[in-house]
Amino acid sequence: MDVIDELPRAEFAFPGPLRDRLVAAILSGAKTSTSALLVGYERANEPLPEVGERSAVVDSEDRRVAVIETTEVRVLRLADVDLQHALDEGEGDESVAQWRAGHETFWHSAEVRAELGDPGFTADDDTLVVTERFQLVRTL
Repeated sequence: MDVIDELPRAEFAFPGPLRDRLVAAILSGAKTSTSALLVGYERANEPLPEVGERSAVVDSEDRRVAVIETTEVRVLRLADVDLQHALDEGEGDESVAQWRAGHETFWHSAEVRAELGDPGFTADDDTLVVTERFQLVRTL
């Protein structure tokens, strides 16, 4: 068994077009940060990422396509996410407001609300967000 198979999985969004775009941005080097809701980690009883951790990025077909290493983890209020983080997400956003609008659309989706077990979940300025910076170690 390859050591890659033993790494935890890094899943970006849900399988489909959004995941495909995010994975492509990681592979191209355009995406070096990501965001997740703290409540998502809490509801799944999962530990937060840690600096130095490596994980295997999976594509929409559940194939391991790259290894990334976490270089920074911060828990911030949604209102405190900065422009550099938004730009480094590699999704083409040019402002924090644009980044936030796109993320709120995703976080308010039926899929995320179902995953959280909260059909009325709504993010606001005080919602805690886990921002993670990472580097591409290698593609597979």
